[in-house]
Amino acid sequence: MKSEHLIHIQFSPERSLQEQIREHLLEKINDGFFSDKALPSCRKLATMLRVSRNTVVLVYDRLVDEGYLLSHQRSGYFVNPASSSLPPLSPSSLPSNGARPAQFWYNRIKPELSQQRNIEKPSDWQQYPYPFIFGQPDHSLFPLNHWRECGRLAQRASVIKDWISDSIDSDDPALVKQIQSNVLSKRGIHARPEQILITIGTQNSLYLLASLLSNGTTTIGVEDPGYPDARNIFASHGAAIQPLPIDQQGLTLNPSLYRCDYVYTTPSHQVPTNVTMSMARRKALLEAAESHDLVIIEDDYDSEVNLIAEPLPSLKSLDDSGRVIYVGSLSKSLSPGLRVGFMVADEALITAARQLRRLMYRHPPSNNQRTCALFISMGYYDTYLRKLRSHYSEKWQIMRQSIEAYLPQCITNQTLGGSAFWLKLPDGVCAQSLQYQARQAGVLIEDGDVHFLTPHNQSQGFIRLGFFAIPENKIEPGIRKLAEIIAQLSPQKS
Repeated sequence: MKSEHLIHIQFSPERSLQEQIREHLLEKINDGFFSDKALPSCRKLATMLRVSRNTVVLVYDRLVDEGYLLSHQRSGYFVNPASSSLPPLSPSSLPSNGARPAQFWYNRIKPELSQQRNIEKPSDWQQYPYPFIFGQPDHSLFPLNHWRECGRLAQRASVIKDWISDSIDSDDPALVKQIQSNVLSKRGIHARPEQILITIGTQNSLYLLASLLSNGTTTIGVEDPGYPDARNIFASHGAAIQPLPIDQQGLTLNPSLYRCDYVYTTPSHQVPTNVTMSMARRKALLEAAESHDLVIIEDDYDSEVNLIAEPLPSLKSLDDSGRVIYVGSLSKSLSPGLRVGFMVADEALITAARQLRRLMYRHPPSNNQRTCALFISMGYYDTYLRKLRSHYSEKWQIMRQSIEAYLPQCITNQTLGGSAFWLKLPDGVCAQSLQYQARQAGVLIEDGDVHFLTPHNQSQGFIRLGFFAIPENKIEPGIRKLAEIIAQLSPQKS
């Protein structure tokens, strides 16, 4: 396939045309522009750059001689797959497009972000036969026809006037009402519209809170192991991160917690262990917040697809003193790509968060808000949730039975429900090595090390297995294959 990429060079009179064209092409090659296609023909590139064809021919021939390109007769010039091992280009001056060398920006960008440890997922995960990947839905279940219907309804002339204008910093009142009556009510939460803010996901809610509440003198307690994005967001705002251990009842209460200004927790299904915080622990945590002047940030990330018939009430619903900030989203239940989340807190905090949000992006897209509101109000959301719970419950059972059959030594707790399984590896099995070997065999898993505040002892590794996205008939053979790889890596294998 020939390249359709437009190439433009602002030539400098101080340097030869050949040198500048060669340098520009090498940059494009390094950036992967021609990884799956031929470079423009000599005649086409000469026309683009308004130079002679012979000039381009000489550049291409030199790149072939240097090993960067391969010339295929009648097909054109292609990037040499072995060119990645060649010495990098060392330009004698700045590129002709005015770009600065990397070091120019490294000296200006805050270094903390590049040092953060994050969950990594392959972008082509759908190409793997056994994707035990967390955070991706089963696309086959999404009610596309119902969503399209709501999208069409949102385009009616009588409705479009509600969202086509600039809403400044306001949310769609129809969506706020539906979240009040059909989402928060299921968690026992009663909130006025002034206490609700629509965001573009849980990470956005946490970022707003970190910007408003934390600085260099703030201490944030986070579960350890816990959600890496929460840890990284607050750390990027200068807060001191205090790790808080987990037991079979959830977040533990200890002197470290009492020294915190804010505590971030995932009580419904703890990330990543899936432990559900007991009612006794919930009440004790609320009492500790009052006694030690703490604020609790409750992330109820998967409450809508809770696989337990009778989930425990949220911390927010038990809060009588306004010390709980509740954040949730529709990512697990509806679609992560829609980026619809919400925050519930006292009006004073929501007002401040709304003011800050206005400086960032004013408000989430109003048409998406209205479409979501219609989807919920017409009953499609509840119907979809029932379908999800039924389908995911069946997958959970298959996962549990497969793990009990092939990896019983890896089970960490008996918690029911949850959208993933947290497994402890046998002694001596490194999670990173297992992740690599499993991926080579088509099995995608998540190295659990990233969930710990400090890198965990690799002789005591953990992994997380999601199951929403993997087909049911792939679960048992995928777990069996994973068990075989673990056995091969175990130093105690016979």
